[in-house]
Amino acid sequence: MFAITGITGNVGGEVARNLLAAGRPVRAVVRDVRKGEAWAKRGCDLVGADINEAAALTAAFKGSEGVFVLVPPNFDPSPDFREARTTAATLSSALDAARPGKVVYLSTIGAQATHSNLLSQHAIIEHALRKLSLPITFLRPGWFMENSTWDLAPAKNGVIPSYLQPLDKPVPMVATADIGRSAAELLQETWSEHRVVELEGPQRVTPNEIASTFAHLLGRPVRVEAVARETWQSLFKLQGMRNPTPRIQMLDGFNEGWIEFEGGEVGSRKGNVTLQTVLRTLIERESKL
Repeated sequence: MFAITGITGNVGGEVARNLLAAGRPVRAVVRDVRKGEAWAKRGCDLVGADINEAAALTAAFKGSEGVFVLVPPNFDPSPDFREARTTAATLSSALDAARPGKVVYLSTIGAQATHSNLLSQHAIIEHALRKLSLPITFLRPGWFMENSTWDLAPAKNGVIPSYLQPLDKPVPMVATADIGRSAAELLQETWSEHRVVELEGPQRVTPNEIASTFAHLLGRPVRVEAVARETWQSLFKLQGMRNPTPRIQMLDGFNEGWIEFEGGEVGSRKGNVTLQTVLRTLIERESKL
């Protein structure tokens, strides 16, 4: 039995689908059991547990051959990242008590960075989990290609605003389908102690290439414009963020190059799904709404 958190989302769902296709039993760990009913109909064992409920998580993880841990994203954390520290303590307690056979934790590119930024939340959780005597893989994917969901409407209007800069700088990106497939494969492997697996797509992507790919798929001109950095803080606050500094620091990290894989491009695993495939799916999905 493999326990999967975040199964109702893109990545967790891909992990589960790959395991089920391989004939492996899946336990769906969900906050709201009602939202997991579709997975129960597919034969999954359904268990209710919140990521910050140690007792419920322990019960959900106990007896499993492997656990996939996906922490819900927090794009506007407190300045001291106390939410991530709470989650780190709860997860550590639950995993230590449940003692599953192995764990794949969905972390992020740049989790090893020494500069504080939005991704430091994963660094905090990684640090806590490293104290456990369990086989743990820290899966560190690049920038999600599906982040371009937010670019679709601007692309239809001809201009995509970009916080990733310079516009011709290649960024390590990856599709959620590749992340889910890789996580499912890792869960079925045998290893000891702790390890890091870094994952990106078949090739790195520039903001300019995002615009040109949208242009090709939409059949209309699309260009990208850099959003002036001095406007970021006010823009993010207008969007409702209380503490935009970590997000700004993360973008700086990508743009300045200090958010990168430990092994660099040569040391990362490569997925198969291209940007064009992802953007085409986003366009088709939006057209059905």
